[in-house]
Amino acid sequence: MKSPFAQQWFDSFWAVAGAVSVRTKILGIILGLVLLLGLGVTVQVRAALTRTMDAQLQEQAVSVARDLAARATDLILTNDVYALHQLLIETQTNNSNVRYAFVVDGSGRVIAHTFGDGFPRGLLESNTVSAFDHHHTVILNTDEGTLWDTAVPIFDGRAGIARVGLSEAGVRSAVDTVTGQLLLTTVFVSVIGITAAAFLTWVLTRPILKLAQAAQAVGRGDLSQRVPRWAKDEVGDLAEAFNAMTAGLAKAEEEQAEREQLRARYVSGVIAAQEEERRRISRELHDSTSQSLTSLIVGMKALSDASDSPALRQRGEELRQVAAQTLDEVHNLALQLRPSVLDDLGLPAALQRYIADCQRRYPLRIDLAIHGLAEQRLPPDVETALYRIVQESLTNVARHAQACTASVLVERRNGAVRAIIEDDGRGFDPESAGKAEQRLGLYGIRERAELLGGAFIIESEPGRGASLFVEIPLGEGGQ
Repeated sequence: MKSPFAQQWFDSFWAVAGAVSVRTKILGIILGLVLLLGLGVTVQVRAALTRTMDAQLQEQAVSVARDLAARATDLILTNDVYALHQLLIETQTNNSNVRYAFVVDGSGRVIAHTFGDGFPRGLLESNTVSAFDHHHTVILNTDEGTLWDTAVPIFDGRAGIARVGLSEAGVRSAVDTVTGQLLLTTVFVSVIGITAAAFLTWVLTRPILKLAQAAQAVGRGDLSQRVPRWAKDEVGDLAEAFNAMTAGLAKAEEEQAEREQLRARYVSGVIAAQEEERRRISRELHDSTSQSLTSLIVGMKALSDASDSPALRQRGEELRQVAAQTLDEVHNLALQLRPSVLDDLGLPAALQRYIADCQRRYPLRIDLAIHGLAEQRLPPDVETALYRIVQESLTNVARHAQACTASVLVERRNGAVRAIIEDDGRGFDPESAGKAEQRLGLYGIRERAELLGGAFIIESEPGRGASLFVEIPLGEGGQ
């Protein structure tokens, strides 16, 4: 289980690393591996080379010192100081790493050395060797750098001690040269690695970027996008799957569009048939039923006037009033089914008459505002749809909203006609609008608006009234 600190650190790291592109990730990984490998090899080679050359330098120091001790034995015994001095010069000349050489006699006195300006102070005491030791080496830090000082006894120490000092400068120079070559090789390999990584990322990410662009286009609704398959690998399989998906989505969208067209034609046909049937029934009620009731009223009036019986005349008058009331109800029913004023005078007059009738039948105050419809009438199907929308909305308000006031705004603006119906009733939850019986009329309102390419929005909260927004485009001919 990760600690909170580790999880926080990982989240912070991934917030930065996850924000860079795939190309940057691949380039960074390859470059990091090349640099890590190159620097690791350089460090390891430098350390191993340093240890090896230090060991060789120590062996060289011992070898040179023992050779000097062996060759100086006879010269010391014969007290040939000049030859001993020449031997020291020869030893220094033949070995480039030797910085100095000198010989100490048995009493500890320097009898020959290679220092032209005088023997350095403290150097004699810095190293010594016993007669029983093979050699003794110490490391000295001087102004010239690090020196390996090796002392070897001469003739088991009875003739003195031979000492040589070898410098590390040559070793360090060689190590630095190899290190520089390794670093140059690392840089060269890094350049090659970056070039190869750039090509690799181009090969890998180009189809992925194509897929991303195509997916974004599909998200915007363009299902015609297809991605070419670059290779027979996993990315190619992904491209094939993407193409199959978009083809399936395009086919499903076509089928959905066909179903929507069929549904729209069906609903439009149903609404048109309803309106035609309402128009026919309204005409029948107005022309046939109303005339029959009118004739019945006139006949009953004539029978009542012709009768000498007061009771019969009273009964005839009562029946005539019933017939007259029935005639009024038939007229109202005919107007509700299909108001003739909508066909004759247009939407504003029909709405004014309907709202006036609605205020007579319900205890509801309704404000009506109409703008932009005086100069030019709307298309017949738009007028019918708006009339039915307002009618259904006010019917719902009067029956279910428990409202005191309502307002209706109808206006034409910017190539569209808009209807807004508001009330101060109890409101409802728009999410559950289709679940309650009194909300079923909202489905019809939405259907009428969408059939004409319009939009329908409900805004309501329990206890805060409701607002219905309907907007229907008019097209170029309805400006």
